[in-house]
Amino acid sequence: MVAAILLLLLTISVPAQKKVPLFALPDSTINSRVWELGAVTAAVYAGGLLVLNHTWYRDYPRSSFHFFNDADEWNQMDKAGHIFAAYFEGKYSREMWRWSGLPRKQQIWIGGMSGFAYQSVIEALDGYSAEWGFSWSDMAANAAGSALLISQELLWNEQRIQLKFSAHPKKYEGPVLQEKADQLFGHTFWERTLKDYNGQTYWLSVNPYSFHKNTWLPKWLNIAVGYGADGMYGGTDNTWKDKRGGAQDYSQTRRIRQFYLSPDVDFTRIPTRKKGVKVLFQVLNMLKFPAPALEINTQGEMRLHAIYF
Repeated sequence: MVAAILLLLLTISVPAQKKVPLFALPDSTINSRVWELGAVTAAVYAGGLLVLNHTWYRDYPRSSFHFFNDADEWNQMDKAGHIFAAYFEGKYSREMWRWSGLPRKQQIWIGGMSGFAYQSVIEALDGYSAEWGFSWSDMAANAAGSALLISQELLWNEQRIQLKFSAHPKKYEGPVLQEKADQLFGHTFWERTLKDYNGQTYWLSVNPYSFHKNTWLPKWLNIAVGYGADGMYGGTDNTWKDKRGGAQDYSQTRRIRQFYLSPDVDFTRIPTRKKGVKVLFQVLNMLKFPAPALEINTQGEMRLHAIYF
């Protein structure tokens, strides 16, 4: 996929252009910027995969390439993570390619497909891991994330519906659950944030103003619908063998799905002339703004959270 992107760059015919300030967005293609961004993209992909291969896969046994159907695992929280990752990797790449001056549609397709390309290579690495395998449902989730980005850029030239993420530390009572959580989700804050599906929420954040410019609502106000899950101590069930070979059965703990409704903030719609602040706002837009939230879950409960993140 990376090779295809670079091949696309090779086919682009670009005229010479007068010098443009370094941080200015040109109104026509700048050849040198196209190649610089192509080189940066290739380097980031290669470096990221090398780091991932060293830090993530080295502790797990390898195998021949194989497929693995994990569509029913973790209440599909891992699939939400794939959609989110492909969406935001593509979003940042698309923003970066604005600097090239390429025609708008080429920027969108090259940038937007970058997330899918990177996630696809990771999936190929999974295919050689004895612990996992190549998952078609993961690939479908990757495609959905890129499609959400690309379709909005082509249709509206902006992201009116954005994906966001939030997470909170999850406490596990008792030594048995603590040991299992450490095994599954790691020990550090960042490991738990990225791996503990019980503490994560993924959001679809919609900007009403972008759909109806005459509304009295502020431009930066979004309405977000969230999805989370809880009570999961394994991919499909809550039974396992501990390190000493003892059987552990926590099937009495219900694996639930959680749905949320909450106000949110689109930081990119807050006016500012400072480029550094604009970049900061782009990064902050990955995260759901802490706010009151209404929760409905599959246990039949309805809860109002004063602040949820």
